[in-house]
Amino acid sequence: MSARVPVLVVKLGSTSVTTADGSVDTAMIGSICEQIAAMRASSRRVVVVSSGAIATGWSALGEGRARSNDPAVLQAVSAVGQPRLAHAWMDGLATQGLVAGQVLLAPLDFVHRQQYLHARQTLDHLLDLGVVPIINENDAVADEEIRFGDNDRLAALVSHLVGADRMVLLTDTPGLLTADPKLVAEASLIEEVVEIDHQLELRAGGPGSPMGSGGMASKLAAAKIATWSGVETVIAEAGRPGVLASVVAGEPGAGTVFRARPRTLPARKLWIAFALGSSGTVVVDDGARKALVEDGRSLLAAGVRSATGSFHPDDAVEVVDSSGSVVAKGLVRYPSARSAEWLGRRSDQLPDDLARELIHRDDMVVLGE
Repeated sequence: MSARVPVLVVKLGSTSVTTADGSVDTAMIGSICEQIAAMRASSRRVVVVSSGAIATGWSALGEGRARSNDPAVLQAVSAVGQPRLAHAWMDGLATQGLVAGQVLLAPLDFVHRQQYLHARQTLDHLLDLGVVPIINENDAVADEEIRFGDNDRLAALVSHLVGADRMVLLTDTPGLLTADPKLVAEASLIEEVVEIDHQLELRAGGPGSPMGSGGMASKLAAAKIATWSGVETVIAEAGRPGVLASVVAGEPGAGTVFRARPRTLPARKLWIAFALGSSGTVVVDDGARKALVEDGRSLLAAGVRSATGSFHPDDAVEVVDSSGSVVAKGLVRYPSARSAEWLGRRSDQLPDDLARELIHRDDMVVLGE
């Protein structure tokens, strides 16, 4: 990127870009495009991450067709909906004199450094050309075992990719509330969050609308990724008039603001910490915990008291201390099937074909700081 121009990543969920029957909500997209034009006029670059391909695809196929949760069917339906969704964004931005560019990303674009650099270069060039990138996961060909899972997570990783200063997750609620408003009439907006802790994650609950794959829990997870990469995050209501300007101006009540952490993680470690599913757990003793958290060391087999789950080399596992708290997450070098050969053993007692470290510090993120 030629100059340090502020970048805003805007993510919209399925319920925000589609109507009740799943067709594209052109009025909502038109409103957001108008706001994007205003952001651009104030010298701010904008990247859009848009959900809605599957909902749009089902709508295009007709009401009489039976719905399915089969991942292969959903991928096919996404292939029907994605061009319709992209076309709506192109039309909406064209009305404002702006050009849209569609970018479909896959998880491997964030794992492999060359692909990561290529994706970043492409997005940088699009922004330099004055284009508004419209991003989605490449659902039609994504491997079910290797995918983002929801576009909230994708938006957070994209925010790091483009060096955004702020990410806004637009949804159908004013932000994170103190309780479920369907159950508690007095539920109020939480305006600021400095640290996302376990209690806050429990409050967020599970997935929301059946039209989308996320919910407040996925938005909290995305906010955690973004704030750990130095990106301030706001969850706000898509239908709020002038919501993007309100968010950028920091207006009170515009949504829930999640403050960026002062210490940030590189892209690969963000992926390990928050995007990869955990295949198992290793419980470490107090000495190993200190070595990881305080001394920044690798995890050696000698410090592991027990292991659960089925994992193979390069799988992600959680590292838990004796109290049950997750202190780190990383990529293991040993298979769980051979745990009897390495569990609790000193390095000089390990078989010759096993590495000296169970998890190297370069492949680990310390979470229990």
